[in-house]
Amino acid sequence: MRLALAAALGLLSTGALAADPPADTWKAKGREIFQHAIEIPTVEGRGQVPALAQWLADQYKAAGWAEADIHVISYEGNPGNQTAGLVVRWPAARPSGKKPILLMAHMDVVEAKPADWSMDPFKFVEKDGYFYGRGTSDIKQGVTAVTTALLRLRASGFKPTRDIVVLFTGDEETSGKGAQLGATEWRKWTDAEFALNSDGGGGGVGKDGRWLGFALQTAEKTYSMYSFTVRNPGGHSSKPRPDNAIYQLAHALERLEKYRFTPQLNETTRAYFGVREKSEKGPLGDAMRRWLANPGDGAAADIIEADPGEVGLTRTRCVATRLEGGHADNALPQLARATINCRIMPGTEPAAVRDELERVAADPGVVVERTDNQAMSLASPLRPDVVAAYTAAVHRRHPQAPIMPEMSTGASDARPFRVAGIPVYGVDGSWGVIPDDMRAHGRDERLPVQALYDDIDHWVDLLTALAGK
Repeated sequence: MRLALAAALGLLSTGALAADPPADTWKAKGREIFQHAIEIPTVEGRGQVPALAQWLADQYKAAGWAEADIHVISYEGNPGNQTAGLVVRWPAARPSGKKPILLMAHMDVVEAKPADWSMDPFKFVEKDGYFYGRGTSDIKQGVTAVTTALLRLRASGFKPTRDIVVLFTGDEETSGKGAQLGATEWRKWTDAEFALNSDGGGGGVGKDGRWLGFALQTAEKTYSMYSFTVRNPGGHSSKPRPDNAIYQLAHALERLEKYRFTPQLNETTRAYFGVREKSEKGPLGDAMRRWLANPGDGAAADIIEADPGEVGLTRTRCVATRLEGGHADNALPQLARATINCRIMPGTEPAAVRDELERVAADPGVVVERTDNQAMSLASPLRPDVVAAYTAAVHRRHPQAPIMPEMSTGASDARPFRVAGIPVYGVDGSWGVIPDDMRAHGRDERLPVQALYDDIDHWVDLLTALAGK
């Protein structure tokens, strides 16, 4: 997922980005892993995810993990796309009786065409204080930081008090089958008390050097698909009918465009806006304070929702994304159909949204159907131990940065695990300059050099706090 770092976050001034070359063994190891991961084009259809999974498995094996605790698992994502997942277990050296912690990332990336970039997207480049390459921010920095942190902890003699389990999937950007398998068939390996996801969290700093903060992702909206369909007898275009499938669909879409679902506050968004309102001035800040004081104040929620940085955070949102209709230039349309993509608030059943969309269409001639079977997304509770560990890890390097619980409007591998009853927390420690570094899935994707090294240290701190007591 990793749409940026978080739309409202920002970081250090650009002048602070120049980084010295790796000064110690673990920086060098992290850079080596990062470069190798970036230069394997793990795009759907290229068949390279299994190669990266095996190379990473070899890194764990060389560092002392037993072969019985390392599993490279081949599976089919989208039809015809053979990919792989990696599961690695570090058994507790001093068992406390607590269930394992699951560490999550995905190895696949979206396609990048050399013609669209100023450089080869699958050639690792370091220049001007940045690492460039597809996946540098989404999310091979997570694969690298988690792996390097574990290798470093093991080499240091760290003795975990609970099992630590790694799950790296191979198709998060496409089918998400690896996460579904991880939460079901692979549960014999991945069962955990909670999961820490590197495809969530992270921070940002404005170009003026003002820290906007770090996000702690505890919820995602449900991604679900619907259709509006109108059928009509049609006829010759020289004899227009009083009813027309395209016009009828267009009127329903106009009603959808104007419709707003009822605003909702949950534990995550209440905590998020509770932090945001402290620094937000003007009408937007006033609206946040009004809505927090009175969740029934729909007008205040509308003001928040209208802000580009807050879109989707106050309610379910549905939008038309595709159209089809008609069959000939000189014939009246017999079919008109729109595809509707909804991002639904956690805890709201997609079936209930279908019923609401039918009321929005307000026309019995418009057939509203749900076209997928995605399970309802759930929010993870704000666990005090995870919140404390994440806050401490962030503040060790960035003491002025506020911590904000976050509900993502996109989706990641976390959803199937939350549905299966395993809370998931997006807790990555990488960062970027906002908006300059918001390049995930885009041209010249990059990550500040120091952000990678900070992220490795961040994961060491997290795991020491959560698996070392």
